[in-house]
Amino acid sequence: MLPQIKRILYATDLTKNSSYAFYFAADLARTHGAKIIILHCVGKISPGAHRAPGATYEPMPPISQDAKDRKAQENIVEIKRRLEEFSRKVESQFGSPSASLVSETIVKSGHAVEEIFNATNEKGCDLIVLGTHGKGWLQGTSLGSVARSVLERTRKPVFVIP
Repeated sequence: MLPQIKRILYATDLTKNSSYAFYFAADLARTHGAKIIILHCVGKISPGAHRAPGATYEPMPPISQDAKDRKAQENIVEIKRRLEEFSRKVESQFGSPSASLVSETIVKSGHAVEEIFNATNEKGCDLIVLGTHGKGWLQGTSLGSVARSVLERTRKPVFVIP
């Protein structure tokens, strides 16, 4: 007997291919009467990551932790708004409700693979759906690093959309 699929974790990095994977998540949810939990992970960025090599910049004034927290919260709200807007766009293309298939939208800060595992366990997901943007066989891989790591470490079924 096959296990029931009631909760699908759809992990997205907001790229075009990742968005394409949502169509599959929506179809699977509709077929199995499941709900979709959308997860987007915002990687932590080091303070000098945006600087060009060798460039000189005036030091930025220190930013208070409250200001950082406020900005992070604003970013999370904006990302959630975009994800919900995307769900409605898919709905218009599918011709049937897909936004109603989404039970929750989660935006986390941290390492994508760990956050995928945490959300899968915390929300009791039965299946993980994600897109990959692997660079092809010329570089010796057909999967992106997140997809590869998830496949290597999880015991849950994973549906990877190339």
